[in-house]
Amino acid sequence: MQLIDSILTQAAGIAAVRRDIHAHPELCFQEVRTADVVAQKLTEWGIEVRRGLGTTGLVGLVHGRDGGACGRAIGLRADMDALPMQEHNTFAHASQYAGKMHACGHDGHTAMLLAAAQHFAKHRHFDGTVVLIFQPAEEGGGGAREMIKDGLFEQFPVEAVFGMHNWPGLPVGTFAASTGPVMASSNEFHIVIRGKGAHAALPHNGIDPVPVACQMVQAFQTIITRNKKPVDAGVISVTMIHTGEATNVVPERCEIQGTVRTFTYDVLDLIERRMSEIAQHTCAAFGATCEFQFKRNYPPTINHPVETAFARAVMAEIVGAEQVLDQEPTMGAEDFAYMLQERPGCYAFIANGDGAHREMGHGGGPCMLHNPSYDFNDDLIPLGATFWVRLAEKWLAQPRTGAGA
Repeated sequence: MQLIDSILTQAAGIAAVRRDIHAHPELCFQEVRTADVVAQKLTEWGIEVRRGLGTTGLVGLVHGRDGGACGRAIGLRADMDALPMQEHNTFAHASQYAGKMHACGHDGHTAMLLAAAQHFAKHRHFDGTVVLIFQPAEEGGGGAREMIKDGLFEQFPVEAVFGMHNWPGLPVGTFAASTGPVMASSNEFHIVIRGKGAHAALPHNGIDPVPVACQMVQAFQTIITRNKKPVDAGVISVTMIHTGEATNVVPERCEIQGTVRTFTYDVLDLIERRMSEIAQHTCAAFGATCEFQFKRNYPPTINHPVETAFARAVMAEIVGAEQVLDQEPTMGAEDFAYMLQERPGCYAFIANGDGAHREMGHGGGPCMLHNPSYDFNDDLIPLGATFWVRLAEKWLAQPRTGAGA
């Protein structure tokens, strides 16, 4: 494994920053303290800081030996927000805020980019500019979208943008990246079925929304099995059904909520259209009425081929080609997708191990993402930072006519 010596030397200090951030988690668009910590470190290292993008987001600008005069730039992104979860861990750096936890490793993502920034500040072995993007509100807030709305890529016109997420279950020292869709779109639906209330002993006097909901939920699955092509990925998950207040009363209304995940807009369009048709017509068949709402949240995360191949080549130089895997697409979602819609790039994965890195008293359960016993593996900091540094250096060393031109 070809790690950068100066990053290894400073790794313990960056790990301490990571643990401080973990102990003080902040939810989407509330990352004031976290942004302050990041800005303080960047400023301490002589890196120019721009704040206020996407509410609590910030950007660090590291100009190379030419002072950035050549006009070339590459973007590296880390997310900063935590989740609204109660942490089960009991180690010293466990969350100090009830109901808030870094259960997805964004504290580690921030730390890896900080470690790279610290190295860049002292070793500017490149021409151009490295744009360090510290993004808020990935967990449902669309912080990437908001930074873009605030002019991220107009103010900092990068040629390409790269992001990276830790991935539990794979051995440390492993990377994964693939071309095409790697994470799904995230969408929500909310359906209100309005019937007519009645006494449960006299159901003929009412219109019961419960059997309507049952028919509707079953019919939704035929969209997946009979309307879309079997080779196209799509998931409809009904996760909430709310109705009724008493056992002897036919309720007047029933609410259905859930999510839809797809890798393409064609499949998403099909699912939304068919769900609406099924909902409206099923209600009509029973004499009920329907309110159908479909909210499109994050788009699919789609990696660009040239940038992904470039990232994989850099990974292979660091850990060996056999440790660079193809990333199996997941139906989870990621708002880095918005950045990939604006600029070519790649969203990669770095293995977080099997959880054995956690200290005694870590709590029960696996060390998986969005788990109350999760913790980021600090051993990843030098590896992730080395990848960021080598990626930026090699990208900016290419002729402008090369990848990303």
